[in-house]
Amino acid sequence: MPQVSQTLRVAGLLLAGLSGAVSAQGTAAPARPASTPAAPARPAASASVSAATTKAASSLAVEVSGTVRGQIVSCPAALRVGASAVCLYVQNAPAALRPLVRGKLGARALGDWKSTPSGKASSLLVSSAPNGPVAAYVLLTALGDRETLVVVDAANPAVAQAASPSTAPVGIVKGQPYVLGRDLVGVVSVTSLGSGKFRLLGASGQPLTVTVGQKTAQLGNGSVELPLLPATDGRNLIFPLAGLRALGCTLTPAGANVTVACGTASVGLKPIVF
Repeated sequence: MPQVSQTLRVAGLLLAGLSGAVSAQGTAAPARPASTPAAPARPAASASVSAATTKAASSLAVEVSGTVRGQIVSCPAALRVGASAVCLYVQNAPAALRPLVRGKLGARALGDWKSTPSGKASSLLVSSAPNGPVAAYVLLTALGDRETLVVVDAANPAVAQAASPSTAPVGIVKGQPYVLGRDLVGVVSVTSLGSGKFRLLGASGQPLTVTVGQKTAQLGNGSVELPLLPATDGRNLIFPLAGLRALGCTLTPAGANVTVACGTASVGLKPIVF
């Protein structure tokens, strides 16, 4: 279905900053389909979901899909979601879908929809049982006047907070670039030590031990001051991008992305900006 593939490429561009640069959504101009999509996302071959999909996300995806009459498609690569995510293409506007989804979920919907300043994206946290803890979330993003990309995924505080611009992890400075510890795989090893402490090990061989909410970090046998406070979403380390220089890493801007090089290893990533 060429139209779906083309639209999802636009979704990838639109959503590229959703989990990292929420503030940019309020000022970005409406995206238009490109005339010649490059490597477009293709609809999934069947209505089955990935084996990696969690029970909470898969059962919710089945409910939501039936309610909005969505078609399961490959999630855009630019959208930072986990392996449990299920993406649906729906030929209807988000404004029409929000009451349908919330009505279907009833008491399992935690609060109401939270929208970005631009109104292009909105998220809803969901529990597995009425009034229970957060288990998953539903994210709606407008692709056109009557087209929506619906994302259903297991609860991931970083994504949920990014989708709701009114909240940010404690200690975060809005407008500053951060990176999730898991995004550094291959260049920096990040290990949780418990009690808000994390150990980062790069090519220099000197471990950097940081504590959430503290600028002073331990580097080898000495100490170093970080440019901003490290934070966490309850599971992942949210680390100030500039703080990677303490490990001897270099940062090279590449448009909206940054290449992080630590020794001979490097990775390209899109910083998170709350």
